[in-house]
Amino acid sequence: QLTLVESGGGLVQPGGSLRLSCVVSGSGVTLRSYALGWLRQAPGKEHEGKVHEGISCISATGKKIYHTDALEGRFAISRDFAKNTVYLQMNSLKPEDTGTYYCASTLRQYGSLCSSESGLYVYWGQGTQVTVSA
Repeated sequence: QLTLVESGGGLVQPGGSLRLSCVVSGSGVTLRSYALGWLRQAPGKEHEGKVHEGISCISATGKKIYHTDALEGRFAISRDFAKNTVYLQMNSLKPEDTGTYYCASTLRQYGSLCSSESGLYVYWGQGTQVTVSA
C-alpha cells in the first residue's frame, strides 16, 4: 500500500495561484514506478454522477503528461524525486476550480499509462480543499 498526503489547499481570490503538494510514501516506493494523477471533486457533482474529475497526470517515466482541456493550460504537474513529492501548480484560478483535490497513483503495472479516468487509480490521498472566491 502507498500512502499519499496532499497539502497546499486553501482560500484564494480569483486570478490567484496555489501549489498543491502530495508526498508519496510506502515500502520501497519511488515515483518512477507509478503513474500519478491529480483529480478533483466539485461540490454537488456527486448528484450528477461525476464523483471525480481527472485534472492532470504524469506517467512513471514522465514521457506522458496529460492536462484536461478544461484547465485551459492554467495548471501544471511536476515531480521532485528527492522529496518523493508530486506537485500541481495552479495559476489563474477561477471560482469553478473550487473543490477537493486528490492525488492518486496507479498500480506499478500501469505505470506507463496516463489517464484522466479515476478508475485507473487505486491509491488515493485524503484530499485538500481549494476554495476560489472573491
